Amino acid sequence: MVLFSCTSNQSTSKDHLVFRYNEHKNIGSLDPAFSKDLADIWATHQLFNGLVQMDDQLNVKPCIAKSWTITDSAKTYTFTLRDDVFFHKHELFGVSNSSNKPDSTRTVRASDFEYSFNRLKDKAIASPGSWVLNKVENFSALNDSTFQIKLKQAFPAYLGLLTMKYCSVVPKEIIEHYGTNFRSHPIGTGPFKFKRWEENLKLIFRRNDNYFETDDTERQLPYLEAVAITFLPDKQSEFLQFAQGNIDFVSGLDSSYKDEILTSIGQLKPNYSNDVKMIRGPYLNTEYLAFYMDSEITPIQSLKLRKAINLGFDRQKMMTYLRNGIGIPANGGFIPKGLPGYDATIGFEYNPDLAKQLITEFKTETGILNPEITLTTTSNYLSFCEFIQRELQKTGLAVTIDVIPPSSLKDAKANGHVDFFRASWIADYPDAENYLSLFYSKNFAPKGPNYTHFNHAEFDKMYEAAYLETDSEKRITLYTKMDSLIMASAPIVPMFYDEVVRFTRKNVTGLGINATNLLELKSVKKTKLKN
Repeated sequence: MVLFSCTSNQSTSKDHLVFRYNEHKNIGSLDPAFSKDLADIWATHQLFNGLVQMDDQLNVKPCIAKSWTITDSAKTYTFTLRDDVFFHKHELFGVSNSSNKPDSTRTVRASDFEYSFNRLKDKAIASPGSWVLNKVENFSALNDSTFQIKLKQAFPAYLGLLTMKYCSVVPKEIIEHYGTNFRSHPIGTGPFKFKRWEENLKLIFRRNDNYFETDDTERQLPYLEAVAITFLPDKQSEFLQFAQGNIDFVSGLDSSYKDEILTSIGQLKPNYSNDVKMIRGPYLNTEYLAFYMDSEITPIQSLKLRKAINLGFDRQKMMTYLRNGIGIPANGGFIPKGLPGYDATIGFEYNPDLAKQLITEFKTETGILNPEITLTTTSNYLSFCEFIQRELQKTGLAVTIDVIPPSSLKDAKANGHVDFFRASWIADYPDAENYLSLFYSKNFAPKGPNYTHFNHAEFDKMYEAAYLETDSEKRITLYTKMDSLIMASAPIVPMFYDEVVRFTRKNVTGLGINATNLLELKSVKKTKLKN
C-alpha cells in the first residue's frame, strides 16, 4: 500500500507514520449505526465521535459535548457542545470564505445529533443499535450548541451507553446523498478520515488535519498519518505477518500461536521479548456454563448438583493449561473483574471432596445412581468443556459433550432447547447492570437475554431498585448483593473472566488497553526502526 507517494523511497520514509493491523473478521459497514461487531467498532471509532467518550479506566469524559448537567431526578441530560468540531471535508458541504472555517466542511450542531438519533430509531434503517434509545422519552436540539435527552425513568448507566459508536454524529446532507452507500462513503468527525476501501482486501484511513482534540501539551491529535487495515481471515497467517514485522499489532491469544509466543505461565518467550511488547488487562467478558432452569431434567433442577459442578473443576489449572495463564479464574460471581460490583469471595473455589459429597447426596435423594448431563458447546470451546468433563468424572458425574455450530447454539439458547450449555457475555456498556439483566425475570429469552430463565422475586426487587438509585456506592452494593444471590442459586457456572491481550512492536507507543477492548489510535506514535 503506497499511502503517500508513488515512489517507494518516499513511502518507506513515512512508514513509521502508518499504523498497520489485520482484521480477520471482515468489516460489514463503516456506518456507525451498524457498528455491532468489534471489527466494525474498531474501524468506525477512528472515523466518528459522539457526545461523550470513555477513557481506559472506563470513566466517561467529554467529547463533542464539552459539559453536561443531569437534572429532573436523573432523567434529563443537557449537553453543551464544542464549537470547533468539523465534519470531514466533502464537496457537498460547499466552500466557505470564512477564515476560521476549513473549506468544504461545516461545524457540528445540536441538530446533527437530533438527526442522528432519529435515524438510529428509524425502523426503515433497521439499526441493530436502536435499543440504546429504548429508555429515552424524547430528545431535541434546544439551540445550535445545546442538545437535551429526557429518559422515561432514571438509568444511572446511561452516560456509558452514550459512548457506544451507535450514538455517533453523522451529517444529514451526506446521508441523504449516499443513502445506504454511506456504509462505504463515511463522513464523520473522528481523528482519521476515510480514504479507500477494497472490501475484504484493504482499508485505508488518513489523518484528519481538522481534528479538535489535543494532547496534554496542546499538540493536535492524531500523531499518525494513516491507518492501514488488511483482511487475512486466518489468525495463524495474521500472527506470521506480525512476526515478520508487516503489521504492528495483534489482539487476542489464539491456540494456533499461543505456545509460539508465550510460556506456559503467560510470559513472552525470549525470541520475542526483544522486539515485542505484551499488554494485558481485564476484559468485560465472562465465559460461563449455564443451566436452563425451566428444564424438566432432574439433574438440572438439583441445586446440589449445580453446586457440585461449580466446585468440581480447577479454574486456575484450566487457565494455565488451556490459555497459557491468560484469563482470570472465575471464583467470584457473574460480574467480571474490572467492573464495580465484582466480588471475588461470592463464588466457588475448587473443592473436589465437597463436590463428591454433593453428588453422593444427589444419588441418595433421587435414586439416580449414574447421573449424567449433556453439555452443549461449539468447537471453539471444546477443549474447555473436555477439561471440565474429565474433572467432573472424578466426582461421580458423567458429562456428555454435544458440539454444534455457533448459529445453532445461539438459536437453541434463545428458545430453551438446550438444558446445559456454554455461553459468554461481553458488556454492551461498562456497567454491572448489563450483566445482571441476564437474570431479570422480565428478560426471559427469546424476548430478552435471560437464557437461563432464572426467576427470583428478591433479585427482581433489587434489580428494579438499582435503576432508581442515583448514589453510585449504594448502587454498587446492590449489584454485589444481586450477584451473590445468583451464585447462591447457581443457575450458571462461571469459568473465567477474559483478559485483553495485545502484542505490539516495541517502536509503537501510546497504544493503551481497556476493559471494553476498544482500539484507540488517536494517541499512538511509531518511531523509525533502526537498520
